[in-house]
Amino acid sequence: MTASQDKRQTRRAELVRRLTELAPRHRIDAMLEEVDGKALVRSLPAEDVYSTIIDVGLADSTEIVQLATPEQFRTFVDLAAWQRDRMDPLEVLHWLRAARGDDDEDFVRKVRSLDIEVLELIYKKLVIIHDLEEDPDANPEGTSMELVEGKYLLEFRIDGVDEAALRRLTYDLTTHNPFELSRFVEAVRWETLTELEEAAFLFRRARLEDLGFPPLEEAQKIFAWVNPDTVGPKGAATAALAPTTGYVDYVAAAFRGLDTVERQNLESEVRYLVNCALVADAAEPGDPGAVKRLSEHARDYLDLGLEHYTGGNPDLATEVVRETTLRALFQVGFSMTLRLKRQAEKLAHEEGSRFGDTWLALDEETAAMVALMRRRPLKALKVPGAEPVPFRARRELTEMEAVFARVRQQRAVFQALLGPKASETIQRFGLKLSELTPQKLFAAVVAWAEVEQVIEVAPFSELKLTELCTRIFDDGPGVALRASAGKRAAETLKSKLQVDGAELETMIQRVLQSFANDFGAAWVKDARVKRESVSSLPLTGVMPLPA
Repeated sequence: MTASQDKRQTRRAELVRRLTELAPRHRIDAMLEEVDGKALVRSLPAEDVYSTIIDVGLADSTEIVQLATPEQFRTFVDLAAWQRDRMDPLEVLHWLRAARGDDDEDFVRKVRSLDIEVLELIYKKLVIIHDLEEDPDANPEGTSMELVEGKYLLEFRIDGVDEAALRRLTYDLTTHNPFELSRFVEAVRWETLTELEEAAFLFRRARLEDLGFPPLEEAQKIFAWVNPDTVGPKGAATAALAPTTGYVDYVAAAFRGLDTVERQNLESEVRYLVNCALVADAAEPGDPGAVKRLSEHARDYLDLGLEHYTGGNPDLATEVVRETTLRALFQVGFSMTLRLKRQAEKLAHEEGSRFGDTWLALDEETAAMVALMRRRPLKALKVPGAEPVPFRARRELTEMEAVFARVRQQRAVFQALLGPKASETIQRFGLKLSELTPQKLFAAVVAWAEVEQVIEVAPFSELKLTELCTRIFDDGPGVALRASAGKRAAETLKSKLQVDGAELETMIQRVLQSFANDFGAAWVKDARVKRESVSSLPLTGVMPLPA
């Protein structure tokens, strides 16, 4: 290798490294602005180029598609055009349209890089083939195209730009080799759709394995249980090293201490982990949403594993990744959450924890337990409607221990309220407990206790809404609870229920705050509340709205 070639390769390697740090749009621009953009694009892993194209949008990335090699293009189609074992012919057409540039020969090479079964599937699904020797009077209603030999008439099942793209592809195939096209059309007529799709899928799966997407059995091993206690921390775990707030990025700390080659090797390990997660979760390798979600999950599990291995000292992260595979770190991180899930499962089987499948706990604790007991344990966010996320710090695991304690205390409250005839008590609300939710049941109890100083497990009276609002809401211009709000309810419930007082008071305050969020503004504005606007409190004759 000459000095100039070596210098050029070094420069390109540095550019490739910088590309990973750029936003997708800027990454595309950098590729196109490079003196030899084609060589740069073709030097990149096909899946990385694909990811950039998807992030920016295929319509805005056609030049990159045209610069790619036929093998890269085939990978783009492998990733984009399949849903499980079914190929989307229109998606293949979209990529073929994007690949068509000024170089006709290069386009033909890309077409021929695709499995013949993929091309046959396009025509099998999008075209009706009429044999003019068998039916010379064929006159299809849709748009059609007669092949050069005059033997076949193709009736297109699509229209618009897709029909134009397929028509042009047919012209290309005809121009390249009319005799071969005739045999191709004959094969399309007689091959069964199932056999074609199965063959194409098997070829695609083999190529994905070559790209680093392992078989299912191998992929699932990253979620295998590893006892975290058997892999001791590299450094002494101390309270000083374990942050109580904020977030320490152990993965970034590990990468900072690596040289270029080590970093590239570690990036390959990360990519393999994400690929394993995609396969294990039956997600499509080309689904950008799934790739993003599972990439974040993998990073979070790695953070947990690194925090464990380093004893909470990010300065040791680089040394750990030099000595330990990312797969082992991932397994330990995931196993830490799995151990927590097992505690949740044990709690679920304790007597009185659930009524049927419904946790006897307030909404926040219920969401935490449900998320934790998923197949892959997750952490519930305290944001209504937000999807659960992976745990990423030991502090978050410790916080779940406190949730377990609160669930047990809340369970005692609900057991005392429901009594030995729980089903009959719940029937007073006219809904299943899973539809009503324990929190709304408790809300009615709190409202009765605050207004009437009685324990009544039944829908609250609409006629007493005004009195409830007067007792709990401050007289100021904004929505605020009185300092005395909840005291009557707490005194009433404590006097009758033999339960922990601190958690009971917390439960009461959380329910009252839900009232403030729900109908406090209406009360402040009009000094009255319409019953149809109340969703957090079951009222007599009114079914509460779903949570």
